[in-house]
Amino acid sequence: MTKTDRPSSFYQDMFRLALPIVFQNLVTTAVSSADVVMLGWVSQTALSAGSLASQIMFILNLVYSGIASGIGMLAAQYWGRKDTRTIENIMGIGMRISILISFVFFVLACFFPRLLMRIFTSEPEVIGTGVRYLRIVGVSYLFMSVSQVYLCTMRSIERVFFAAVTNACALGLNIVFNAVLIFGLFGLPRMGIAGVALATAIARCVEFIICMWDAWRFQTLRFRFSLLFERNKLLFQDFLKYSLPAFGNEVSWGVAFSTYSVIMGHLGSDMVAANAVAVVAKNLGTVICFGIASAGAILLGKTIGAGDLALAKEDASRFCKITFLSGIAGGALIFLLRPLFMDMADLTAVSRGYLSIMLYINMYSVLGQAMNTTVICGVFRSGGDSRWGFICDFVDMWFFAVPLGFISAFVLKLSPMWVFFLIYLDEFVKLPFVYQHYKSDKWLKNITRDF
Repeated sequence: MTKTDRPSSFYQDMFRLALPIVFQNLVTTAVSSADVVMLGWVSQTALSAGSLASQIMFILNLVYSGIASGIGMLAAQYWGRKDTRTIENIMGIGMRISILISFVFFVLACFFPRLLMRIFTSEPEVIGTGVRYLRIVGVSYLFMSVSQVYLCTMRSIERVFFAAVTNACALGLNIVFNAVLIFGLFGLPRMGIAGVALATAIARCVEFIICMWDAWRFQTLRFRFSLLFERNKLLFQDFLKYSLPAFGNEVSWGVAFSTYSVIMGHLGSDMVAANAVAVVAKNLGTVICFGIASAGAILLGKTIGAGDLALAKEDASRFCKITFLSGIAGGALIFLLRPLFMDMADLTAVSRGYLSIMLYINMYSVLGQAMNTTVICGVFRSGGDSRWGFICDFVDMWFFAVPLGFISAFVLKLSPMWVFFLIYLDEFVKLPFVYQHYKSDKWLKNITRDF
């Protein structure tokens, strides 16, 4: 391939990987939207309870994302070397950790749900409704502990289409079962918020079954339960070295983001309900950016693992330019769909007023989030540099955004919209530091070794 041909080849590879991931993210957003719409028509209490209770799943998903980042950093580079045996061992390590953590979340959700709900709100009616949700949805965590690790490994070896279709099938079933179980269609009893939880558990069970069927038939990379017990001390050390900072990054960011929900939860159910819709809007606005970030981590990791660091640096620059444009497009999309978001749920007049302002704030904040996510989670991690992103996000969230949120809400007692605005400045505070580290090229490393 000539140097002139590379941009064309790069964009083909990027879209080949990014489009299925974007499709998967769109389906995930659609499920979240369906939950908001359907629960919004049940009652505002159900919507608020579902939004707060789902923060547990949000945190667990960030745990999976941290594990997936560790797998992705190593597996993508070993894929560049075509070392599938080492990738199998990496998957086994990730699955051991995932199963252990998921079991803890399962126990908390199924047996101590009231304790979890009290973290997010003090309103008894919202707590009681959320408890019914958590006791059922907790079962799905066990299925996800295996399926999420398997699918992220498949993405790392460029099987993004299979991963996207599998996830889309499960989430599509989730939407169908949501409608059937929430509203009691086809003669079934109306389950309300419990129907959302049961639909999620059924969908994740189906996803698990598809993954196990694929593991039985896929020959290039073999999943065997014996992988859960195999020991490779050096590889395990590498996994911890690169995955623990990513894991800490995802969890510290996720807990901080959930703390935003804690702050808003104590500002009243009107604020919680409005935020539930605003989160859906922001997820839709960033769906393309996150797809690009995931594709970048795979492509750049593969190129670095193959030993071509100069080409990886050029491709990283192309990813950043595409992300900037997609961030602007994401903000424009929120603006165009604003009337739809305003009517997504049956909100009170106060909630609608909050939501209107939140959507305007989300319109510009998606650009900062898009750029930071692509560079930190895509570019930096492709070269094994997960530590810097962890430190950056930890300082930004826990020394700026979270304290500012608590001070503005409970000390200065500012209006809810000022609190929301100040919290969402976090992405723009860290953006200059992210750019500076990107230009230093310290993230660009080959982290593979011979076994």
